[in-house]
Amino acid sequence: MRRRAILGYGAAGVGAVALMLFVGWWLVDGPGGPEPVGQRPVALTEMDFRLTDHEGNGVGPETLIGRPTMAFFGFTYCPDVCLTTLSDISGWLDDLGDEADEMNVVFITVDPERDTVETMAEYVGYFHPVIRGWTGPEEQIARVADGFRATYERVPTESGDYTMNHTASVFLFAASGRFVTMIDYHEAREFAVPKIRRALAEEMEGAT
Repeated sequence: MRRRAILGYGAAGVGAVALMLFVGWWLVDGPGGPEPVGQRPVALTEMDFRLTDHEGNGVGPETLIGRPTMAFFGFTYCPDVCLTTLSDISGWLDDLGDEADEMNVVFITVDPERDTVETMAEYVGYFHPVIRGWTGPEEQIARVADGFRATYERVPTESGDYTMNHTASVFLFAASGRFVTMIDYHEAREFAVPKIRRALAEEMEGAT
């Protein structure tokens, strides 16, 4: 009996430590943690860039003001991360139902050399219809990435071609243009969707 009690106390202690570690991760490095100082994106109202959407329309930061915004950087030749993330975003939008129509959702290429307007149009067509594809000159891509505090780089491959490394998180902004939070790559739906709903709730509060 005494041995069983000791084992029980030990298991409870391990469980308590595990819970403390999880809570610490959540608040510091996990989805509940703050953005690192100096890495936080600026407000959309402070950005200045000119791009083109997948239908050939000129777009800029003002295009995103007035509705909550989800933005993701990637490229159409991306072998896995972009496909996974855009599929995840499509699932989140499905969960939102009619509320999805109240959002801007943009996929911004970091590979404008290959991602033309036509290429982006075909690519985003495989995902949720709310998602828009944005491309443009390299210097303008650099400007928007700088405002978002996103990073990307061209990496040569052994075949003589190249791929792109890039920020894999989704950026979430309120309708006012204020940065709200990040949704991490592979973040569980039960965490991601409430973050989006929080941005939508801010829009509703601002309208009342």
